[in-house]
Amino acid sequence: MTDAAEPSPDSPYAVFRIASYRDFTLGSLATRVGTRLQSVAMGWDVYQRTGEPLALGLVGLIQVIPAILLALPAGWLADRFDRQRIILLSLAGMTLTSAGLALQSYAEAPIATLYGLLFIDAVAGTMGRPARTAILPRIVPRSLFPRAVTWNMSLFQLAAVIGPGVGGFVVAWSIPAAYAIAAISSALFALVVMRLPAGCGIPEVESGDAGGGSSLSTLFDGVRYVWRTRVLLAILSLDMFAVLLGGAVFLLPIFAEDILRVGATGLGWLHAAPAMGALLTALAMTHLPPLPRAGRALLICVGGFGVATIIFGLSTSLPVSLVMLFLTGAFDQVSMVVRHTMVQLITPDAMRGRVSAVNGVFVSTSNELGGFESGLVAHWFGPIVAVVSGGIGTIFVVAVMTVASRQLRGFGSLGDIRTRK
Repeated sequence: MTDAAEPSPDSPYAVFRIASYRDFTLGSLATRVGTRLQSVAMGWDVYQRTGEPLALGLVGLIQVIPAILLALPAGWLADRFDRQRIILLSLAGMTLTSAGLALQSYAEAPIATLYGLLFIDAVAGTMGRPARTAILPRIVPRSLFPRAVTWNMSLFQLAAVIGPGVGGFVVAWSIPAAYAIAAISSALFALVVMRLPAGCGIPEVESGDAGGGSSLSTLFDGVRYVWRTRVLLAILSLDMFAVLLGGAVFLLPIFAEDILRVGATGLGWLHAAPAMGALLTALAMTHLPPLPRAGRALLICVGGFGVATIIFGLSTSLPVSLVMLFLTGAFDQVSMVVRHTMVQLITPDAMRGRVSAVNGVFVSTSNELGGFESGLVAHWFGPIVAVVSGGIGTIFVVAVMTVASRQLRGFGSLGDIRTRK
């Protein structure tokens, strides 16, 4: 921790008395708003140019390739070098690629140019993601960390509400402007990261590695650690397969244009609905004690996510669709809080970058590869079949994990987590 006095954990707002956390979180909020706005612009831009569901699926595929190939090296770097500098390099790359997207949109460049810039943006984001996650426990005391994670999720969802909500109007006015705003937001976050206290990004030396060597033999330690910690493996697997199968977000431009017929502005509200559900859930969780039976709550909420996804896929009413998307966000928020809290508190600091990278592989695989899967199924069978079948698959995964993982079913309070060696 970088602040001398540790605030009392009793108040839900105690973590905001830590200046480093407050600055880092607000900077992260700014770039998340820009990223979500850019995501809305990307989907609308691609679908308007191509009219193909598969083209939307390719957006997910292009993003997941760097996430899978580079996540472990990125985690290794985060445990070997200054995380603060890694974050700055990542943000610089994201700023330049967003600016490039604005220029290519303005110049009406070929769609291949957009895909190429998106790939570079995914590389930059992947290389900085483990460092951004692993630096947080160094600026927040352990007693406040569960609340810090919940607040982070709340602000993440606030960004997911503001970004798409504003994004629909911005995109209707100017797609290049949406990309330009994303570039400005990541540049602002870089300025905030530069102001963090010196040394907060330097990882602790791993036990048995007093020399701080850079042996690549430790590259897969995060994978081995997750494999040994079976309850962590179960939670990551449940979340991955649920979102992989239930990812309707990448198909929202099709629902907005062809099924609900609400246009670019309506697309912004469709994107904002799950974020609003997640935001309200996260705000409620920040004012409540840590979940007493987190495993059972997780299974129930992922099952609810699947049910809401099915109803959304069958709906032709905008209000019903918005409510179902709202519920998917609310249910998914519980999963995010449980997963992020466990990953950071169970893992020793010297391995947090590599374990965060493994978590990133699970998350990226579920989100971006799920987008490709949804686009592919929609291409062959239509968007409704793609979404409904995904929801059914999610419920099936919950049933399997409920039977297969006794540790997950019986997992207790998030407030009682202890680091495991």
